[in-house]
Amino acid sequence: MTSKTHSIINYGKHHIDNNDVSAITKQLKYRALTQGKRVQDFEQDLKKYLGFKYCTVVSSGTSALYLMSKCLGWKKNDLIFTTPNTFVATANCIERTGAKTIFIDIDPITYCIDVTKLEEKIKKYKKEKKKIKAIIAVDFAGHPCDWPKLRSISKKYNLDLINDNCHALGAELNYSRKYASKYSDITTQSFHAVKNITTGEGGAIFSNNKTFDEKLKLFRSHGIIKKNFKSDFWYYEMSVLGENYRLSDIQCALGISQLKKINKFLKKRRKIAQIYDKAFSNDARFKIPTFNKRKILHAYHLYPLQIIFEKLKITKKNFFKKMLKTKIKLQVHYIPIFLHPYYKKKYKFNFKEFKNTLAFYKNEVSIPIFYDLNYQKQKKIINLIKQFCK
Repeated sequence: MTSKTHSIINYGKHHIDNNDVSAITKQLKYRALTQGKRVQDFEQDLKKYLGFKYCTVVSSGTSALYLMSKCLGWKKNDLIFTTPNTFVATANCIERTGAKTIFIDIDPITYCIDVTKLEEKIKKYKKEKKKIKAIIAVDFAGHPCDWPKLRSISKKYNLDLINDNCHALGAELNYSRKYASKYSDITTQSFHAVKNITTGEGGAIFSNNKTFDEKLKLFRSHGIIKKNFKSDFWYYEMSVLGENYRLSDIQCALGISQLKKINKFLKKRRKIAQIYDKAFSNDARFKIPTFNKRKILHAYHLYPLQIIFEKLKITKKNFFKKMLKTKIKLQVHYIPIFLHPYYKKKYKFNFKEFKNTLAFYKNEVSIPIFYDLNYQKQKKIINLIKQFCK
């Protein structure tokens, strides 16, 4: 069973089959709809898949980032480095702690954080005796960052290294999908509807640190401890100020079912990407995403096609309008975070520091890539893009 087909083709879309529906229906008949066994089962499957010792599932990728930052105890005057080419949640988690966000330009090939510019900036702030605490690197679109270099930098300067892996579930670096557990201290994940697997909304935090994981689970559920008290059975204590960021058993049942299909989902995404690659390569109007195929296996949460609009008679805005009239809804990933009013007002950026990010934003168009996209629809998308970009 697939979800009902809509006339508009979006850039991304979930896939639900009969096994998913059965898993949810079965869970609805169980006693526990939340805080039950399926939560632990999903966590077990996830940490095994990514090679971590510990996993805490939460209500969204955003809450995963926030709880991670809260548990690390960032505070005013702490500096956290990240990329501006990501969703605002990556930087917002820094801001919510009172720490300062430092953006680093992207690499023009990978679209991930530029490790050379990162180290240059770290050296600058170290000389100024600033309190540098962590790096959050994002595996943009499903392309892993330069994690060996990032690990080397984090060790050299004694920084926590976080992998915002929300785009890259199933990606591989040096023939291993478990690269995040090797190189990062903490990894966050999202199971939003357009991601490679979904729980509707949902997220997870991974680490190899038992104390950190125990703290996460405490913050996830109001800071309440219920177990191991010798007093009355109804007794519980709130030891810290926590939140309700729990993921329900219904969602976890769906997540368990979805994870079983991850290899099938990834195979289809990669096939779609190969067709796009062939269609748009060797054409001066377009730039396809590229990567070192000997080291990296892309997860293709997104297919970020760059259209060189300065060479064309059509603007990006009008191109989007024309595509939407044909019922193809494209997207841009992302508006650089430093262009949002909150960040512009607070930090007064020098935009010359972000030439690669701005150039990428100027041209980037996320075109449809998802499991249910068939060849006929994909050919239609390709033909229309080429037609409008004459």
